[in-house]
Formats: sequence, structure tokens, C-alpha cells
Amino acid sequence: MAPTAPTDAELDVFIRARLASLGIDLDQLPAGTVADPETGSPGRDSVMASLRSFVRTTLVPLAGYQLPAPGVTNPATAAALSQQLAPMLYPSISTEWRK
Repeated sequence: MAPTAPTDAELDVFIRARLASLGIDLDQLPAGTVADPETGSPGRDSVMASLRSFVRTTLVPLAGYQLPAPGVTNPATAAALSQQLAPMLYPSISTEWRK
């Protein structure tokens, strides 16, 4: 069974939960789609529409991304090779826990 795309209501719950975990409350924005004339803050509905569009178009490609594997790598091992260690600014600090 193929996965179905989430509805707007499901995305709203996801987005609000993620923002709440970061301490962001969208209820502080003015209601509707019109920006607040005094502060220039966008309307809550326009922000949610923009965030829904972002989630629908960005998360799937990001989730499917794999780092490129060296040249002529067998496709069966390419996924494992793409999970290489991240480069570090100060590698000596992380030498012990990378072993």
C-alpha cells in the first residue's frame, strides 16, 4: 500500500508541534492572511500556508538524499558508504568517541 499525502489539518498539527518544541507560538501572529499594518507581521493563515508548502516540497527530497559514494561503488554498498563520519572542526576532540 502506497503512503498517502498528509492533509492540511495533519500538516498543521505537525508544524505547530515542531514549532512548539522550539518555543514558537504562531498564535502571537495576527489572524488571517493580511499582514499587521503596525508591525508588518504576516498573517497566521499565510504563514501556515507557506509552511505547509515548505514541508510538502522540501522534506521528501531531504529525506531521500544520500551523500555521494566514491566512483564505481556497488549500489548495494553505496548507502552504507554514504553514512560516513561528519567532518569536524577540531577532530582531535572527537577521536575517542569515533573509534
